[in-house]
Amino acid sequence: MVKNMQEANVERRINMEKIKKTGALVLPSIFTLANMAFGFFSILSSSNKEYLLSCYFLIGAYFMDMLDGRIARLVHGESDFGIEFDSFSDWLSFGIAPAYLMYHFALKDYGFWAYPVAFLYVLCGALRLARFNLKSLFGEPSKKYFQGLPIPGAAGIIVSFVLSYSILEGDGAARNIPAIMRQMPFVYGIFPFVMIAISLLMVSSVPYAAFKQRGLFKPNSLSGIIIIVSVISLIVAYPQNSLFLFFSIYALSGIILWIYKSIFPEKFE
Repeated sequence: MVKNMQEANVERRINMEKIKKTGALVLPSIFTLANMAFGFFSILSSSNKEYLLSCYFLIGAYFMDMLDGRIARLVHGESDFGIEFDSFSDWLSFGIAPAYLMYHFALKDYGFWAYPVAFLYVLCGALRLARFNLKSLFGEPSKKYFQGLPIPGAAGIIVSFVLSYSILEGDGAARNIPAIMRQMPFVYGIFPFVMIAISLLMVSSVPYAAFKQRGLFKPNSLSGIIIIVSVISLIVAYPQNSLFLFFSIYALSGIILWIYKSIFPEKFE
C-alpha cells in the first residue's frame, strides 16, 4: 500500500511537471497569436481604407511581439516551435501588413511601380527573419547589436509616417511638431524610395543597437533620468510625430554606427 502511495505521488508530480511545462510553452504563444491576429486585422482595416485603425492594430502587434519573447524567457518556455511561430507572426504583422498599408495609403498613386516596391519590402522582411533564425540556431547572436534593421523598426517607420501624415488630412486638432509637419508632403513624395531604403537596410550588415542588455533602461544617473523623462514627455505630448522622429533616428543610427565601425573597428572587437 505504501508503495502504491509512493507511485501515486510520483505520478502526480510528473503530471504537475507536464502541466507546468505545457503552460510555459502555451503562455508565450498566446501573445504570439495576438501579434498575428493584430497583423491580420491591420490588413483588413487597410482594405477598408481605415488607415489609422490599421496603424493602431500594428502598434498592438508591436507590444505583443515585445512581450512574447520576454514571457518565454521568464517562464522558461523557449522552444523551436515558438521561434518559428514568432517569425511567421512577425512576417505577417511587420512584413506583409505594413507593405499592404503603405500600398493603399500612398504607393498605389505610382501605378505599376508600386507593386515591386511593396513586394521588395515583404521579401526583405522574410529574408531578415530567416537570417535572424539561422544565426540564433547555429551561432550566438550579439546581445548588443542586430545585423540589419529589425523588421519591427522598419514597420515602425511606415506606421509612424501614416500616423503623422494623417494629421494633415484631419481637422488639425491633434498636437504636432510644426518642424516635422512641414516635411510631411516631401516625405510623402519620396516614400517609395524610403521603402526601398528600409527594405535594403533590413538585409544589410549595418549594425543596430539591440537594447538587450540588462539594466539598460535603469536610470542610474541624473542624465539617464532626464533622458527617460524627456522621451516619455515627448511621446505623451506629440505621439504621432515623436514616434516618427524616434523610428527615423533609429534607422539613421545604424548607418552612423556602421560608418563609425568602419573608421574605428577596434571599438567593436
